[in-house]
Amino acid sequence: MLESQTSKKQTFTLLTGRTIYQGVGKEYGKMSEDYFKSVAICEIDPNDLEELGIKANDNIKITTKFGSVVVRAVESLRAPHPKSVFMPYGAWANLVIESKTDGTGMPSYKGIPVTIESTRGNVLTLRELLKKCYRKVKL
Repeated sequence: MLESQTSKKQTFTLLTGRTIYQGVGKEYGKMSEDYFKSVAICEIDPNDLEELGIKANDNIKITTKFGSVVVRAVESLRAPHPKSVFMPYGAWANLVIESKTDGTGMPSYKGIPVTIESTRGNVLTLRELLKKCYRKVKL
């Protein structure tokens, strides 16, 4: 379990989707630094960052009833959207969403209640994340 820096923790609604930066990063490969920097993030409203006592580029822990993950906080350029946060699709987002598809073939990536808090934990690279979560992956 990762130790939090502060006791500030708040609940938000998580939305996930694709971004142009994710697409560009993917062109360099999913193991690239460009992809990592574009996907292992959570975009947060500037006012919410302030309320949490978190600065842009700080590491944060996102927790749902399905799991938790450490990502980098990014100040959203699409504010205001209080209490709504965004994560790009990818391995980091997959750790905090429901895996059931309810017969649709795709899990729900929208409207997921999450808590966010500052953390001293590190953001794992894709290689590290796969090894930790899916121990059978050979990389």
